[in-house]
Amino acid sequence: MTDFQTIELNKDAHGVATLWLNRADKNNAFDARVIGELNAALALVRDDASARFLILRGRGKHFSAGADLGWMRESAKLDYQANLADAHELGELMQRLYQLPQPTLAVVQGAAFGGALGLIACCDMAIGARDALFCLSEVRIGLAPAVISPYVVKAIGERATRRYTLTAERFDGQRARELGLLAETYAADELDAALEQWVDHLLLNGPQALKACKKLLLEVGDGDFSADLRQTTEQAIARLRTSPEGQEGLSAFLEKRTPVWQEKK
Repeated sequence: MTDFQTIELNKDAHGVATLWLNRADKNNAFDARVIGELNAALALVRDDASARFLILRGRGKHFSAGADLGWMRESAKLDYQANLADAHELGELMQRLYQLPQPTLAVVQGAAFGGALGLIACCDMAIGARDALFCLSEVRIGLAPAVISPYVVKAIGERATRRYTLTAERFDGQRARELGLLAETYAADELDAALEQWVDHLLLNGPQALKACKKLLLEVGDGDFSADLRQTTEQAIARLRTSPEGQEGLSAFLEKRTPVWQEKK
């Protein structure tokens, strides 16, 4: 969709956007340039009305080794304000991914260390290889997973986050599934085929309904009930029922035919 140096963004004829971390020679570790390019790519996807959902992947053997060591070495030479600016850009990336209007699916193979877990946690769904390795490794080098911590807590819960951030233990894909970080795990050589099935399922759904559903769930949050939340949910279903896509979906269901968005597949 545009030229990048460290990532790759493409979209197929069905509106499926795929964002690749593309530094296989560096195990897809990220630095300031990667973060900046990811932010730019997510802005493009956000503003693309034809993008139905986003898949986040890593080229090569590993999803991402986390922060680039060279970048961290240079960051250690910077003052507090410069480091704060770096942290702000990373925070912008996590928030932009978490709040992207389109649904997001991470696909994880190999290693996913440090900040890479933040990217996974910010996605709506994630699948991975059973032998993938995860680690919140920051404390091993005297740091903390500060910027990503709210998203990790949302993904796996407070208690598990405390354990894995304080011990920096490694855990595999199966454990990641038990924790809720991954929705499903597969043998590494079956991951691409499994992804195709996930894509097929998502393409059955109304494109606008997917975005509206994600927006609604972001507003619902943890589900703490209030009068305002009740009003929000009532307004959401009323809008969807009277929208062109909602009318088409209901008509197709009642008439026992395929809705137009499935005909395009």
